[in-house]
Amino acid sequence: MKRLDGKVALVTGSSRGIGRAIAVRLAGDGAAVVVNYAGNAEAADAVVGEVEALGGRAVAVKADVASVAEVARLFDEAIGHFGKLDILVNNAGVILYKPLADVTEAEFDRIFAVNVKGTFFCCQQAARRLAYGGRIVNFSSSTTALMLPTYSTYVATKGAVEQLTHVLAKEVGSRGITVNVVSPGPTDTELFGQGKTEEDKRRFAQMAALGRLGQPGDLADVVAFLASDEARWISGQNIRANGGLI
Repeated sequence: MKRLDGKVALVTGSSRGIGRAIAVRLAGDGAAVVVNYAGNAEAADAVVGEVEALGGRAVAVKADVASVAEVARLFDEAIGHFGKLDILVNNAGVILYKPLADVTEAEFDRIFAVNVKGTFFCCQQAARRLAYGGRIVNFSSSTTALMLPTYSTYVATKGAVEQLTHVLAKEVGSRGITVNVVSPGPTDTELFGQGKTEEDKRRFAQMAALGRLGQPGDLADVVAFLASDEARWISGQNIRANGGLI
């Protein structure tokens, strides 16, 4: 028996990067996985193929989490395909590196629509439809505890995610559902690499106590633990998985 046998997991933004690693890891632990993507069907199908090659079950569902209607459809299709939903991982997100003084209204609206609105309404669906004893894992960032220029808009969205996580944990705890947030440090993904030189990456790696950038698998291991029964007594917490960055 694998520790997630019989469970069904939905991972938003799981066609690449950390989300992909999480989807594959949860499948490896026995969960059936809904691979959500916004635009890259080929990448999502590749993740499904990887899961199936491991002997697992997966389905790719296109949905933009910035749309409430698409979020509802995403949950409808997930439950319609597998019959239930036990685990939600809110991994989908976008980033913006720009001084606060220069951020446009359109940029502000887009990053809040994906990072906050998307997480909020996925959590709302989960609060209504997740099975008893379910797991919700949201994603923030360890940058909320740093003062990095050009990160103001991004950390504002992630601070909101941290706070809604704490409150939701109290609202759904009576159903045995745990709600936690994972805050990675610098992680070697395409998203992290946007606009960064190799020297920038080395500098971020040196900031961590362990002296390297995180890898997607490092975060997938943390999420797999939080999704398991071993983490049944952990809820409302912010897990800073950052290699000793702060």
